Amino acid sequence: MLDESTKSEIEILSKKELDRTIKRLASQILEKIPNISSLLLIGIPTRGVCLSKLLAKYLEELSGHSVENGCLDPTFHRDDLSKVGTRLAQVTDLPSSLDDREVVLIDDVIYTGRTIKAALEALNEWGRARRVMLLAMVDRGHREVPIQPDFCGRVVPTSKNETIDLRLTEVDGEEGIFLCKNTKKLSDSS
Repeated sequence: MLDESTKSEIEILSKKELDRTIKRLASQILEKIPNISSLLLIGIPTRGVCLSKLLAKYLEELSGHSVENGCLDPTFHRDDLSKVGTRLAQVTDLPSSLDDREVVLIDDVIYTGRTIKAALEALNEWGRARRVMLLAMVDRGHREVPIQPDFCGRVVPTSKNETIDLRLTEVDGEEGIFLCKNTKKLSDSS
């Protein structure tokens, strides 16, 4: 008998619901940061960068002003690379100085908090922001460091054998948020 892993998924947010949630988050950002010219959105690869661009688009529609956004890859600041593995790092691309800016770090899912901890360390190398806030599309719990999002699309409690997948057309060819359950079943290979 061999163990075979199977993956089942449940849709948490449809494409339409995801779009509505992103628009709500844009409105919340405008409420908290009335001076849009001081705002800088910084996405964490991969889907955080796509979310940053979508938020910038909606913020411009709501405010009538363009919003700068960029990308910050915290890979080399992680303290858990041996546990999570490495991937090809993306180039950090910030459109302007961070000094005296209202920065919103954007990530798709917050889990242990270690990605955000690493992003904050990486951010310090690029300047001193007036304030740094965090936007996570999904908070799934299980924090290992004391980091909480200032803006959150959904809180979805999970077990450790579950994952949350944010899918965006630009990266995945479809949109939505899915809870994925990894289960093992026994099979007879004889």
